[in-house]
Amino acid sequence: MDNKLHDQASAVTAEHGQVLVDGPDGVAVSLTPDAAVETSDRLLEAAVEAQGQILTKTLADKEQVALKAG
Repeated sequence: MDNKLHDQASAVTAEHGQVLVDGPDGVAVSLTPDAAVETSDRLLEAAVEAQGQILTKTLADKEQVALKAG
């Protein structure tokens, strides 16, 4: 698995009944429409979860700073 964190979204197109995803570093995936819908749902769910993790960490870090400044 590529451990590099990418900050640019993949390009997504529909051609000939397939969904084509062109991502960073030459990643290319062809999906059926059904697989693309399921992947989209999973990506959105994971993205929301990751944003929550970032928010939780940010709030915890601010709380620690406030406690130290006390």
